[in-house]
Amino acid sequence: MAASEPVKVLKALADANRLRILELLGRGEQCACVLLENLALSQPTLSHHMKILCDAGLVAGRKEGKWIYYTRQAKALNEIAAYLQALGQDVPTNSPTDDCRCR
Repeated sequence: MAASEPVKVLKALADANRLRILELLGRGEQCACVLLENLALSQPTLSHHMKILCDAGLVAGRKEGKWIYYTRQAKALNEIAAYLQALGQDVPTNSPTDDCRCR
């Protein structure tokens, strides 16, 4: 994962509407019209959120006629989960060393 990617992905995840969209997409591929039925959002607002999720690689869309069908991208979600897991493993559990200048 490139250094800037986690920031982009975490920013995309830092919104309640986008998290709800990802939850809805957990049921499988969804048409934008179905997402609109389940969210209190206007069509332009949904499009804005979908662009952010797609740009972050968390969601992919395919056009069929006038509708766009969206799916979650498990690989990207697994990568950010692994990244966060690795951050948690880097947290030291011991006390500060004696050579700390703060003392």
